[in-house]
Amino acid sequence: MRDDPRLPTTPGFWRSPLRGPWFTSVLGLVLLVGITVLFVTGLLSYAAYNPDLSPVNDKTPDKGLLGFYLFAWPTHPHWLYRLNQGVHVTLGITLIPVLLAKLWSVVPRLFTLPPARSLAHAAERISLLLLVGGGLFEFGTGVLNVQLDYVFPGSFYPLHFYGAWVFFAAFVAHAFLKLPTALRALRHLREERDGDSGLVTPRPAAPTVTRRGALWFVGGGSLLLFATTVGQTLGGPLRRTALLAPHGGGDPGSGPNGFQINKTAAYAGIDAAETGAEAWRLVVTGRTGTVRLSRADLLRLPLHSAALPIACVEGWSTADQWWRGVRLRDLAALVGHDGDGHAVPDVFVESLQRHGAFRRAALRANQVADPRSLLALYVNGEELSPDHGHPARIIVPAAPGVLNTKWVARLTFGDL
Repeated sequence: MRDDPRLPTTPGFWRSPLRGPWFTSVLGLVLLVGITVLFVTGLLSYAAYNPDLSPVNDKTPDKGLLGFYLFAWPTHPHWLYRLNQGVHVTLGITLIPVLLAKLWSVVPRLFTLPPARSLAHAAERISLLLLVGGGLFEFGTGVLNVQLDYVFPGSFYPLHFYGAWVFFAAFVAHAFLKLPTALRALRHLREERDGDSGLVTPRPAAPTVTRRGALWFVGGGSLLLFATTVGQTLGGPLRRTALLAPHGGGDPGSGPNGFQINKTAAYAGIDAAETGAEAWRLVVTGRTGTVRLSRADLLRLPLHSAALPIACVEGWSTADQWWRGVRLRDLAALVGHDGDGHAVPDVFVESLQRHGAFRRAALRANQVADPRSLLALYVNGEELSPDHGHPARIIVPAAPGVLNTKWVARLTFGDL
């Protein structure tokens, strides 16, 4: 029964002549580079949220040593987060055909008996299971997040963060164990020389495509996914080619406020009566007390302009928009943080928003101090529309879109 070719535990069950060390090694080396870039850009994206500003921004409060690398996210260059997240999301989607082909190429090993022949073999099998499960989980949750389909249990942030560490640990262990074999296999164009690998079938079916043809097919699939995703980051005419991105091909409207919107005023539960000139007041609190400012009061303060994009974790971004408003550091000065022995502090931002995540957010002192960080009142020469945060919103260079809080109601400068 053990040698029955009808059972997946026997080598004869898997009959594709494409499987073998050379084919698997080519795919593995592509993933070695690609997944390393994904892991690094993912950690940088996490750092950009300023999770050390607890408890406001911290979506993974039990991260412990896993947050060892966190640092104050810079504001230069202003397109930093746009580039980082664009690479992370676009590369992740582009690698999906490579990942699936790699899993297909090694599936016979998942059914090999006995499960473990030695301690080293047992360690390899465990790393393989974690690698396969972690890879499917990370790519799956990433794609669902890009599509705004939050069907997984729990919050995306901790699931993806902890999953990334498990997956990458298994990935590093597997790469360490298999890299010598992969490099050796690439030196041979005939896989039959490594017939004891467990991948070459003893009962090959008639070939319908060469191994190189299969690689071209996988590469073509990746290229197609790249072409239908990258436009959401590059913008311009290419945005219409981003068919797989919810914000890539849609029409955001025309005019000065005609650019991408992640969260509408209606979705956020914003009542128009709260944002009118008579009702709305910005509450600013700091070292010397609290001030309340109407929109007319803000317009009497010095106004400044900055050309900045909005870039979101889902990978989409806008082109640079011209924002005009009051510098955050000038608002800090109104409540005693004027630089005269009192350094510009962190700020806690609260929104009128009722629904969705990040109704509250915090910005670091270096972000507040940047002269391009604004409480924006206008965009592209026109008042903010309700969907873009009227009467006032935060705009900060190089920050994730969720930290550019809309419908701002209160700013608290100082220790959080």
